[in-house]
Amino acid sequence: MDWPEWVQATALFPSLEGTTIEGLIPVFDEGLPAWALLDPASPTGIKQQLIAALEAHSGSTQDPTKSGATVDTSQGRVVVDASATVEPSSHLIGPCYVGPSAEVRHGAYVRPFSWICSGGVVGHNTEIKHSVLLPGAKAPHFNYVGDSILGKNVNLGAGTKLSNLRNDGGEVHIRHEGARIASGLRKFGAVLGEGCQLGCNSVTNPGTVLGQGSVVWPNATVTGLHPEQSTHR
Repeated sequence: MDWPEWVQATALFPSLEGTTIEGLIPVFDEGLPAWALLDPASPTGIKQQLIAALEAHSGSTQDPTKSGATVDTSQGRVVVDASATVEPSSHLIGPCYVGPSAEVRHGAYVRPFSWICSGGVVGHNTEIKHSVLLPGAKAPHFNYVGDSILGKNVNLGAGTKLSNLRNDGGEVHIRHEGARIASGLRKFGAVLGEGCQLGCNSVTNPGTVLGQGSVVWPNATVTGLHPEQSTHR
């Protein structure tokens, strides 16, 4: 499939290029759609990259249980940067990573293969799994983020859900130019380019991709590929 160039990480997340970023950052495959990172079987997907990064990590960390959080390391390592904030009653399951100055707020549920980069926010009663919050991305209030990638300064309104699984459990198809195209993934939430703003109680259906600066109005539901600066009502 010849996907448009804007679905590649270089177009969706341009701030990753040529800048120095604190903490661990995933590497995207050049020339492939950004959602290739979500392939659990890929040797360059989130799973393999995060396991390797956590094993090699030697920076300054903290014990989140001292802040009142609970931690499960039975499946993998939990690494929380020393400068991150982890509030009481949050629960972290490894393998997962919480980067510099990131926040995991009260009641958050951080499931395996969550990669929260510097300045990211997993808010009150928010659940995240097998997803990446790139620097400054925020899921601050009652959100669900499954099998998704949020770019720099993305903000999810209260109650916004990034749905990642079809009702029938089948392969996720991506709607593009009137066609439904197989993604190769059974679980695929959303890929949100830098600066996207999603209103309260909005929903993205599985396989949604929004280019930089897109806006979703409150209570709206979005499906498919949409270029930068798109608006969804």
